Amino acid sequence: MNIGERIEKIGIVPVVKIEEIGDALPLADAMAKGAPQHVTLAAEITFRTAHALAAIEAIASSRPEILVGAGTVTSADQAKSAIDAGAKFIVGPGLSGAVAKVCRDRNTLYLPGCVTPTEIIAAMDEGIDTVKFFPASVYGGLKAIKALSAPFTAVRFLPTGGVNATNLAEYLSFDRIVACGGSWMVESSLVREKKFDVVESLCREASEIVKSVRG
Repeated sequence: MNIGERIEKIGIVPVVKIEEIGDALPLADAMAKGAPQHVTLAAEITFRTAHALAAIEAIASSRPEILVGAGTVTSADQAKSAIDAGAKFIVGPGLSGAVAKVCRDRNTLYLPGCVTPTEIIAAMDEGIDTVKFFPASVYGGLKAIKALSAPFTAVRFLPTGGVNATNLAEYLSFDRIVACGGSWMVESSLVREKKFDVVESLCREASEIVKSVRG
């Protein structure tokens, strides 16, 4: 099973912002406890803080059962560093040809942000068939994804931005959606206040939603 297939099986990708490196492993453990035992957890560690790279390395090396990816990747150097640190997939807010090349060369899944037909065609030109639809709520949500799916029959989507427990099932019910990303399970305030029990509960709730839709 390749990385894309593993992400699809998991169904959700928490989008994580690590402000203190000491929170990385407790947060990873909380997310893992909230995931079904038969499903490996995925987590996207975003390059929005100075601790992103260290967090990726810590989780990848100490919690190998967790499928760790790097998010908010906008340059080739970030992609190289993230992969060297143990990231198994790369996510970007937009499409970068330079990042796409690094990921091709390193045999790493790249999920670039694409929301227009032109951006999707550019991704396809890079050999990419699964894109991040971000920010989903701003660009039309599920309705827009369904419309884009009509002309792009070989493309699949990972919506992020505005996805939460109230609409997760609706998104996942559309067969062209691989998985959904979101930060509602791992809000920065919860991490700062060390409310890892709440993170565990929210991840469990999300996992149950995935199970109810996909079995």
